[in-house]
Formats: sequence, structure tokens, C-alpha cells
Amino acid sequence: MSIYKRGKIYWYKFTFNGQAIRESTRQTNQHTARDMESAHRTSLAKGEVGLRDKKPVMTLGEFCRKRFAPWSESSSSLKTWRDFYRVGLMAIQAYSPLAGLTLDTITTERIADFASHRQAEGMKVATVNASLRILRRILRVAEEWGELERAPKVKMLSGESHRERVITPEEEARYLASANPLLSEIATVLVDTGLRPEECYRLLWDSITWVNGRNGTLLVTHGKTKAARRVLPMTPRVRHTLETRWNANGRPLEGYVWPAPTKSGHTEPSTLKKQHSKALRLSKVRPFVLYSLRHTFLTRLGQSGCDVWTLARVAGHSSIAISARYVHPSEDAVLEAMERLGGHNSGHSAKLAPLGKSGDPLLTA
Repeated sequence: MSIYKRGKIYWYKFTFNGQAIRESTRQTNQHTARDMESAHRTSLAKGEVGLRDKKPVMTLGEFCRKRFAPWSESSSSLKTWRDFYRVGLMAIQAYSPLAGLTLDTITTERIADFASHRQAEGMKVATVNASLRILRRILRVAEEWGELERAPKVKMLSGESHRERVITPEEEARYLASANPLLSEIATVLVDTGLRPEECYRLLWDSITWVNGRNGTLLVTHGKTKAARRVLPMTPRVRHTLETRWNANGRPLEGYVWPAPTKSGHTEPSTLKKQHSKALRLSKVRPFVLYSLRHTFLTRLGQSGCDVWTLARVAGHSSIAISARYVHPSEDAVLEAMERLGGHNSGHSAKLAPLGKSGDPLLTA
């Protein structure tokens, strides 16, 4: 039985009368896939069917339009669909030299041509890479669904301004001093809580509790995953920032903390774009995006000795594998942890017995 896996889907491959037969079972269950292969072999041997013609392969454009777009729209949040999938799909389908290819003829070279075309249109590296990530997702889904045997590798362009930059305390102070009041408030909350920018923009007054813990807490109700819903303690600086704004607005009981005349009713990334650029220019801080403030907070939290499970809870990560990137324990921290573990397991005190001439511990009565 020649069963093998591509992504989550089982395929089978065998030779009949000198001709290679390879097909996707479209199944994720190994036993069902084996039964399908056996049935195909039997039907060929009995002459009930001839050698099957290869199923016509969809073009990339057809697959995007008929299968991937409806699936991604129904399985994603409105924001993810609007800002991520829809924009990328439009760019891919507009480039006919790639969209017109069947899925099995798309190569790394063709993908590189698409990237070059996007750059020739004047797109920034980050924008081109966003399209390439959508293309990579499309091809991997096609592989999982059995439409493609193996997805080609999609290489990102180098030179993208990453969100993973860590802001130094000195840069933070200069930036906050140069920002206008609205941007300064939001940036302060981001760098002291690790909220995602969109989580911060959606913050509601009725999600803030002033009496919990030492400085109060805030509830995150929306996010990328179920793990995004969490309660975070406020630092003294965050409490001061929010409480000052709360008092200035008449102590509202509900509504957005940062309302704006946008379709959503709250501040959006576009609201702060010019203000952020101006603050960077005035402060002479090396450029970064607001998401970098979240990364800065999580990096500082990891360096403080926070364990990965707690960090994942604070960050709203669905997997500790993501949070592990921020935790880099020092040698001293590792030694202290091992000493605590050793003392706990043995029941002995941390005081070591004196050594004899041979180097062995001396026995005492």
C-alpha cells in the first residue's frame, strides 16, 4: 500500500500496466485512504474502469475565486478578511501571468516574477511580502485540500521593516515627549500592557475596573484568538493615564476609551499614522511601528524572569511556542532554578558538606 501524506491529506501512488497512478483521497483518515486505494486497484484489475484521466487542475485564479476566497471570508474575522485576505487576493488575481497558471505549474521562479512585478509597481517590501504571505497560504491550503501535491516554496523579500524592534527606555522617553496627547496616551498603554494595537483601540470604559488589584485591571474582549480574551493588571502609569482621561471626559460608564469619527467609532491605525510619523521625526528615534511597543513590553517581561506560561497568558498567545521567543533566561537564573529543584528533591539544605582529601564528602555521625 503506497499511502503518503501531503499536509493533512492522504494520497496514494502505485503502478498499473506500466503507468503511474497517483491521486489524492481528499481524506485525513489513514484507514479510509487505504480502502480507497484498494478499491481503485481492484476496479482496475477487474477492468471495470480504464486508467483514469487526470483530473483537470484548477488555475490559481479559479482556485482563489471559487474556493479560497469564500472559505477565508467565512472563517476569518471581518478585519482579517478586509485588511489581509481581500487585499492580497486582489493583487494575486490581477497579475495574470501567475493567476492564469494551473496550480501544479506554479514554481518558485514564477512567484519571484510576481514579487518583482509588485516592486516595479512601486510597492514597499512590506506590501510585497504581505501579498506573498497570502500566496503561500493559498498554496498550502490547496495542498491540504488535495488540489496540489506539493506547494512550492514562497520566499519573502529581504529588507522588510519588522515589528520585532525593541525600543530602549531612552527612545521611549523621547518618543512619548514628542507625541501629541492622544498618541502619547495610547503608546503608554501599549508599552506598559503589551496589548495589540487593535485591542487597545477597542478598549471600552466598562472593561476597566478601578478597584481590582493594586492599580485596577482592564479586560480585553476582542482579539485574534480565543486566548486574546484576558484580564490585565494596570501599572501605576497606565492607571494615571486612563484615570486622567476618564475624569476629563466626565467619568463615562461605557463607550470607547479613544472614540474617533471613523466607521468603527474608535481610533484606527490610519488615525495615528501622521501623528506617529511626526513624533518619530521630532524625537529623532529610529523608525518603528506601534506594534513594536507590544514586542518591547513582552521582551522586557521575558527578561525580568517571567516564565513562558505566564507570559503567554499576559500576551494572549494561543501557544507557548510563540511566547518562548521572548524568554531568554540568564545563566544565573538557570543555576538558581536548578539549585532550588535539587534542594527540593533531596530534602537537603543548600549548605554543602566539607570535602576530604580525595574530593569525596566527609561522613559525619
